[in-house]
Amino acid sequence: MTRNIECCVLFADLRGSTGLYESLGNAIATQWVTQSISMLGRVVVTCGGTLIKTLGDGLMATFGDAASAVRASIDMHEALSCSGLQPPYVAARGGRELKLQIGLAYGEVVEMAGDCFGDAVNVAARLLEHSGDNETLATSTVLAVLPAHEQGQFRRLNHIQLRGRIEPVEVHILETRQFTDMATTAFGDVIANPEPEGVRLIWLDMHQVFASSSMPVILGRSTQATYCIDDNRVSRSHARIDWHGGAFQLSDLSYNGTYVRFTGTTEVVTLRRGTCTLHGSGVVGLGTSPSDPTAPCVGFEVLRFTDTSRQSPTHP
Repeated sequence: MTRNIECCVLFADLRGSTGLYESLGNAIATQWVTQSISMLGRVVVTCGGTLIKTLGDGLMATFGDAASAVRASIDMHEALSCSGLQPPYVAARGGRELKLQIGLAYGEVVEMAGDCFGDAVNVAARLLEHSGDNETLATSTVLAVLPAHEQGQFRRLNHIQLRGRIEPVEVHILETRQFTDMATTAFGDVIANPEPEGVRLIWLDMHQVFASSSMPVILGRSTQATYCIDDNRVSRSHARIDWHGGAFQLSDLSYNGTYVRFTGTTEVVTLRRGTCTLHGSGVVGLGTSPSDPTAPCVGFEVLRFTDTSRQSPTHP
């Protein structure tokens, strides 16, 4: 039987599962991933959703109303964080803890043979490609059907170009700070006092300063990106700078990775759909490490506006 319904589509994906298989072996990793997905599926049902299917290290679900889907996404983040299913010895063996990313879209879908099809399904799935660790992204169609008091949980990001779609989609992020990866990099803690107010970006002759109030900034090859880098190695929406908890956070959105080298060190932080805190100054390699002299690199400097006359960061 085929029918058309309006619903909120939720896609969830566990990031870091590939590293588990490498560091823990197939048997143990399969156990952790399977148990985690089963637990997330139970959260969906508890929140009134329908579990459509599991996808290895992810799942797809539908909800009759957007508020239930948002509640489910919050509960799923909390459940994974507090469940005790995270392998306690992953870090010691070179692996990463599992991170959860969720995409939400609302609209008409076609329900057929226990599966769902339609634009909302495609959009929700594609949002996962732009979600950072422990983030929930939602389209404006989701916010449009949420009660006003629940819309305040979201912060508008930007119009993002999704793969396979002609028109960009307006995207919002659910502000669940307690579950967002806010870790600083291995090169030192962020200086909390004084609090930074802006970030300067430099690529070739393009110098721009962005205030924390103007976040997020999308770095990418698309002409619709906030900061456009015209290089074939750069994805259309390659990386995103957000303002979280008094610090600038850089998140990789690409397939080829984002690489950060801070001034004063030769070490390079590799982000593959991960996040790190920007502090001081340095360079960001988009798609290629800054160690490659031909890499498309963006210089950055985190600053107070009283310091905007300071010397720009050295560009490799």
